Amino acid sequence: MAKKPPVNPANKPAPRLDPKTIAPFSHAQGDNDAQMAAASYKLAALDQDWLLGDSMRGVRFMLEYAKVEEALDRWGVRSTVVVFGSARFSPHGRPEHRRWYNDAREFARIASERGGALLSERTPRDNVIATGGGPGIMEAANRGAHDAGAPSIGYNITLPMEQEPNAYSTPDLTFRFHYFAMRKMHFAMRANALVVFPGGMGTMDELFELLALRQTDKAPPIPIVLYDQKFWEEVINFDAMVKHGVISAPDESLFTYAETPEQAWQQCVDGGVMTRWLQEQHTT
Repeated sequence: MAKKPPVNPANKPAPRLDPKTIAPFSHAQGDNDAQMAAASYKLAALDQDWLLGDSMRGVRFMLEYAKVEEALDRWGVRSTVVVFGSARFSPHGRPEHRRWYNDAREFARIASERGGALLSERTPRDNVIATGGGPGIMEAANRGAHDAGAPSIGYNITLPMEQEPNAYSTPDLTFRFHYFAMRKMHFAMRANALVVFPGGMGTMDELFELLALRQTDKAPPIPIVLYDQKFWEEVINFDAMVKHGVISAPDESLFTYAETPEQAWQQCVDGGVMTRWLQEQHTT
């Protein structure tokens, strides 16, 4: 009968140690329930009440930056074409709403097909459509990129009247923010161009944010295109702002107007959206 090979002590499993035997407590089981249940005893990463508290606001801000940044890097998104506009338009609304919706969809298709977002075998991707992720013009632009077979980004925001993402942004690039400031930062960081369709207070806020960054040279000189000159001249009197001395006449050169999707794209191209210099302003 063959002898069993000797057991190598190095391969012998270590005996299970009973912590109650090695380091016994003097109290009875259950006497430390209050300590075990205390909020201070929770692992920091699992303590939601603490993570959502005031002292961790900076950490939450950083998390909203890092989560989105990593996802965009995975998809090779170097630059974007940002499209703003009203959430209230649909392809079934009143005539001007239908026109603006359909034109935003067509513009996004053109930009996606010609701007470099379609590249799938190599990175980086340039001029990827980015919107606020919701309905209206946002949906139209994401839908246009979807029509082209290109990825697009949806930067959603948590609102009291809950916003849901539209069905056309790329799922992996559909984000949700708590902080408006971080959402705006991501809009601006990769923007190669801004195309603004008619909209209300949110659209105005986003437009003037980017205009202020350009006016103060805190952002590179990107094309800013206002769609439908008649609408914009009716709702914002830039000439009156110059007249009253709150902006300078050269500030009106920070933006141009477009009346068709093709013209809007050409304004972006004329503004340098396809130039290597502008692409290299984005360091992802």
